[in-house]
Amino acid sequence: MALREYSQEELAAQPIGAWTGEAYRRVVGALRAQLAVEDLTQPHWWTLNHVAGAPGRWTRATLVERLAKYEDLGIDFDDVFDDLVARGWLVETPEGMTLTEAGEAGRRRAEERNLRVHRQMHEGIDTADFVTTVNVLRRLVANLGGDGDLPG
Repeated sequence: MALREYSQEELAAQPIGAWTGEAYRRVVGALRAQLAVEDLTQPHWWTLNHVAGAPGRWTRATLVERLAKYEDLGIDFDDVFDDLVARGWLVETPEGMTLTEAGEAGRRRAEERNLRVHRQMHEGIDTADFVTTVNVLRRLVANLGGDGDLPG
């Protein structure tokens, strides 16, 4: 899709909040729509990825502590964990959570759906431009008192 060209002055005068808000709604909306095909929410996705990346490390409490700041819909993480257990995707022990084979298969399906969205949103954007954009947004966040570091 071709974009109309504007002068540097016109672009510099744009309301960054409006553009970042629109980008957020579009990106997160597309990701959420793809996850919904698998009957998943973003907290489901985050849980699956964290548990897959460190089997046995995460408990309900530690995972909620890690993820709650990203959740913006009021979703109860206990409901998410219970749902994944009921599906047979997640097993909990006192030591931590692990994915079952079915859980890993579901995570991989959701990952492919998310990758489609990522490929679509990166179309026509050089990697260097994308990196510059992320760094500019990190600086904006930090300048306004937020944490500009990458999520750990």
